[in-house]
Amino acid sequence: MKNTFLILLFFFGIIATAQNKKYISEDLSITPLIDGTLQTPEVNGKLPLAIIIGGSGPTDRNGNQQMLVNNSLKFLAEGLYDKEIATFRYDKRIVKQMKQRTINEKNIRFGDFIDDAVAILEYFKKDKRFSKIYIIGHSQGSLVGMVAAQGGADGFVSIAGAGQEIDDVIVDQLAKQAPGLVDNARTSFDDLRANGVAYNYSSGLASIFRKDIQPFIYSWMQYDPKVEIAKLNIPILIINGDKDTQVQVSEAELLKNAKPDAEYLIIPKMNHIFKEIEGNDLENSKSYNIYDLPVMPELINTVSDFIKK
Repeated sequence: MKNTFLILLFFFGIIATAQNKKYISEDLSITPLIDGTLQTPEVNGKLPLAIIIGGSGPTDRNGNQQMLVNNSLKFLAEGLYDKEIATFRYDKRIVKQMKQRTINEKNIRFGDFIDDAVAILEYFKKDKRFSKIYIIGHSQGSLVGMVAAQGGADGFVSIAGAGQEIDDVIVDQLAKQAPGLVDNARTSFDDLRANGVAYNYSSGLASIFRKDIQPFIYSWMQYDPKVEIAKLNIPILIINGDKDTQVQVSEAELLKNAKPDAEYLIIPKMNHIFKEIEGNDLENSKSYNIYDLPVMPELINTVSDFIKK
């Protein structure tokens, strides 16, 4: 009986190992506020590195937020690892600040996220293991990444990045979800842009215009993705999914129009977090909290081919 148990233990141990492939990983602190994971495949010679920048909110290095665990960025990094591409992905600074209970909303600025990405780029430019450094920006991270990439990246990938300024993006979203708030939102954004502050906003817009968050929104409004991407003189890949309910394909089209020589791909059935969606919006929303749902292979293959050119 004991021998049978040991055989079963050995057998299931092999399965567990096969299902949890080991990746060569190193946790790094780039600055006091930026912690991340470097994954470096074993290859002969130098290899390319991709810096992965997450989207809005307190997004960690794996693409997760509290109560929303989908591991989108983790699976993206592991997929690129399998293609012999190193990656560095990191927790946004607000993740660490929230853990330390040192976060102060009224002091957050969009430029902080850009500074963090630039610091990471500069850190790895000194690392002789890497032949080239690419920046991959997802959602809000697309705009962060395209500005940071101006500091000497070798290529840039935008995944689900907006093509409009953030106020226009939000107004467009409201037009679909709460059309009765559109006029007040437009007026409030115009006040914020002109004066740095907005007062006469509807209570239904408090999550956007409350006093402590206005300086952050104002700082974000100073960056136009169409202008920033046009400044880049490096290879660019623009990707969106046609099942993305947060960032429409039209946003990717705006980026492509601003940078006509960029590579461009719309991936059928891919949603905002890189997962394949066959059905309706309910399936789409549920995918945000399925921890083991893989990302789409077409995304991995497209990004890998672009980086390896």
